[in-house]
Parts: sequence; C-alpha cells; structure tokens
Amino acid sequence: SSPSVRGRQIWGGLVPYGEVWSTGAHHATNITFQEDVIVEGVKLAKGKYGFFTIPGKDEWTIIINKNWDQHLADDYSEQDDLVRLTVVPEENEFTESLTYSVVPNDSKSGFIHMEWEKLIIAFQVQNK
Repeated sequence: SSPSVRGRQIWGGLVPYGEVWSTGAHHATNITFQEDVIVEGVKLAKGKYGFFTIPGKDEWTIIINKNWDQHLADDYSEQDDLVRLTVVPEENEFTESLTYSVVPNDSKSGFIHMEWEKLIIAFQVQNK
C-alpha cells in the first residue's frame, strides 16, 4: 500500500521523528533481492526482508530486517536487524504518493530511492 500526502503534514506529523516506521501503510514494507547483494558494505543472501526506517529531521536510519512478514512496526525487533545505516534526506520535488524506485549506477550497482512529500532518501545496492 502506498500512502498519499492528501494535504497532511507528513514528516514530524503523520510520520513521527525518532520512531521506527514501516515505511509504507498497513503492512510492513518488504524488499526482495533476486540474488546475493551487498548493501552499503553488508552482504545479504538473496531473499525477502523487512524494510524499516527511523526518520529524523537531519538524518534517517535505514533498516533491513530478517522478519519481512509484520504488521506495520508492531512486531519489529532490533535483534532481527541485518543492516542499519544512516542516510541524509534530500529535498525533492513534491511526490503525492510514497514511491520506491531502483536507479541504476552501473551494470553491478544501483540506488534504491524512497520519495514522498518533498523528501528523498537513497542507499546503494551492489551485486555480490
């Protein structure tokens, strides 16, 4: 499910700062890798993972968690985190609906982007 802005205050409002967010709506967001990858230096086996963030005004924490089948962040456990990294959000053009995209960097790497409202966050993924 992709939530929409619909005139609401998103950052620090609908999505509070400093709390684990499922980075989507209704069910925890998941990410699937079709082959083994390296996420910002951490090796991950191909498979399906939970994707969470902790938004902040100046920096965000990106989390890839081994438990992909969760309701929002209700069942989230930091003990199941496989990747935790810090990124700086950037201002972006207004995006009404939460959108994910993969932006190729070269034949072996790319960036996963999350865009919503007027922010974008990104992190690098490489083939192993």
